[in-house]
Amino acid sequence: MDTRLCLSRYPLLVLLCAACALSGTRSPVASAGRSCADTRQVYSEKGYSTGTAPMTQISGEHLRLCPQDYTCCSSQMEETLALQSERDFLKAVEENSQFLLTTFTQRHRRFDEFFRELIDLSEKSMNQMFTKTYGRLFTQNAHVFQELFVELRRYYSGGSVSLSEVLSDFWSRLVERVFSLVNPQYQFSEDYLECVSKHAEQLQPFGDVPRKLRVQVSRAFIAARSLSQALATGRDIVNKATKLTADSECVRGLMRQWYCPLCRGMPSLRPCHSLCLNVMKGCLANQADLDTEWNNFIDALYQVSEKLEGPFNMELASDSISVKVSEAIMHMQENSVSISTKVFQGCGNPRPAPGRSKRSPKESGGNRRPFRTYTPEEKPTTAAGTNLDRLVTELKERLRPMRGFWVSLPHTICNDEKMATDVTNEDRCWNGQTRGRYLPDVTGDGLVSQINNPEVEVDIARPDVRTRQLIMELRVATNKLRHAQSGQDMDFMDSEEGSGSGGGDHGDRYNDDWPGYGPNSPSYNNKPPLNPASNPAKPPRIRERNGSKWNKNNGHGRVRSASSRLSFSLLPLLSLPFVVNVAPMWR
Repeated sequence: MDTRLCLSRYPLLVLLCAACALSGTRSPVASAGRSCADTRQVYSEKGYSTGTAPMTQISGEHLRLCPQDYTCCSSQMEETLALQSERDFLKAVEENSQFLLTTFTQRHRRFDEFFRELIDLSEKSMNQMFTKTYGRLFTQNAHVFQELFVELRRYYSGGSVSLSEVLSDFWSRLVERVFSLVNPQYQFSEDYLECVSKHAEQLQPFGDVPRKLRVQVSRAFIAARSLSQALATGRDIVNKATKLTADSECVRGLMRQWYCPLCRGMPSLRPCHSLCLNVMKGCLANQADLDTEWNNFIDALYQVSEKLEGPFNMELASDSISVKVSEAIMHMQENSVSISTKVFQGCGNPRPAPGRSKRSPKESGGNRRPFRTYTPEEKPTTAAGTNLDRLVTELKERLRPMRGFWVSLPHTICNDEKMATDVTNEDRCWNGQTRGRYLPDVTGDGLVSQINNPEVEVDIARPDVRTRQLIMELRVATNKLRHAQSGQDMDFMDSEEGSGSGGGDHGDRYNDDWPGYGPNSPSYNNKPPLNPASNPAKPPRIRERNGSKWNKNNGHGRVRSASSRLSFSLLPLLSLPFVVNVAPMWR
C-alpha cells in the first residue's frame, strides 16, 4: 500500500504505532507474559507466602495503591506490602532517633546519680569533719544539719521546696543556738530567742556568709535540678514524638515508593531521592513543626550545662556548705560582744542563769580557743567516679548534632542507600510510575508547606493535637532552663531573691568569691543585674509559737537556760571558741 494512502486512511493507527515505538512500551501480550520470579523470591524472603503471587504479570486493574499497569502483585500482596511499608517507616524513624533517646536517657541517669552523690558526700564530709573534731557533742546534735540536707535532697528531687526559705530557716535556728551558747550566763525564753532570730537580718551575726552561701547553693541547685529535669523531659518528648502512626495517605506514599517497583517486577529499583523526600516530609510534617522549640530547648540545655561548668558549679557549691557555715559561726563568735550588746539593747536584758554570776558582754569575750579551719584534703571528693567537667563536656558534644533533628529526619532516612537512590542517580530510579527522573519539586518543611506535596495529601487545617502538646512541653522546659541560667527558679520567683537570716543580698548576686566569676571576670558583664523591685524580699518566717517584739523585755514566757539547752540543741558545728566557762564542755 502506498505510504501516503496509508497515512490518509489510518492516521490515528500510524500515530499510535509511532508513539509506542518511541516510548518503548511493551505490547500487552509481552507484558502479560513477563515472569514474576524475582518478585516472588523477594516476597518470600520477607517471610510471606507466595500462594497468591502470580507466576507471570497480570492486569493491574485490581490495584488500589500502585499504578494499574501489568503487575506481579495480587490484591492481598498489595495490602501486605502496604503494612510492611508502614513497619519499615516506623522502624526507620525509631532507628534514626535512637541517638536522641539514648543520649537523654543515659545523660539523665549519669547526671542524676552524680548530683545525688554530691549531696550525700557533702553531708558525709561534714559529719566526718565535725565528728572527728567534736565527737559526741556533734553526733548528739547532727539532726540540725540532717534536716538541711533532707530539704536539699527534696528540692533536687522536684519537691515544692524554696531553697531561700530552707536556708533562711536554717540560719534562724542556728542564730538562736549560737546566741545561747555564746551567752551561757543567761537564760532565754522562746520569745527572747524569737526576737533574736527575727532581727538577725539587721544584726547580721554571720556577716555576709549566709548571702554568699545562699547564692552559691541556690543557683547551683537550681541549675542542677533544671538540667536533670530537662534531660528527662527530652527523653520523654523523643519517646512521644517517635511513637507515631502513619495515616492512610502516608501509607499510600510509602507503598508507592518502596514496594510498587516490586509489584512491577523490578524489585531492585529504589525510589528517586526527591520522591523519597516528598513522601517523608508528608509523613513527618507534624514532627518538623517541633523544630523551632526543639532548637530553643537544645540551646537552653547547652547554656545551662555551661553554667554548671562555671559559676553554677554544683561540686563547688556542695563542697562549700560546711566551710561557709564554719566561717559564719566564726564570724559570730568573733563579734559576739557587739552582737550581744545590740541584742540586749533591742530585746531587753535577759535573766541570769541560776548559779551563774551575771557578766557584761565584754567580760564574756575572754580567752577563746582558735577556730579550726579545714584543709582541701578534708573536703568532699568527686562523685560517681567522674567529675562535673567531664560530664558536661560529654553532654555538650552530644547536644550539638541534635539541633535541627526533626526537619533533617526526612533527609537522614532518604540518605540511607536502602531507602532511596543517591542524588547523583536520578535517571535510574523509581519515580512513582516507572523508571526515570522524578520531576516534581521537593516540598518545604512542616505542616503548612505540605499543601503542595505531590505524594502525600496532608490536611494542613488540622494540626496534630499531640504535636501541639509536645511544643508546649518544650516551651515550658526551655523557660525553666532560661530562668535557671539567671539563678532563678520559676516555681519560687519571689523567694529566691529573698535573703536568709544573718545577711541581706547586697550588691550583684553573681559577685561572689568563686575564682574567675567576680566583677573583674570576662563573663561578669554578661550576667543579668539584680532587680530588687521585681523580686522583693520575702517577709521573715512565721513561727507557731508566740513571737517577741523588738524592745520587748524578757519578763515572761517559758525560760530555758543555755546550759540546759546544750544537751539537746547543741550546735552541730561546734567550732565556736566559746568563753572560758564553756570551753571545758567541748573536751
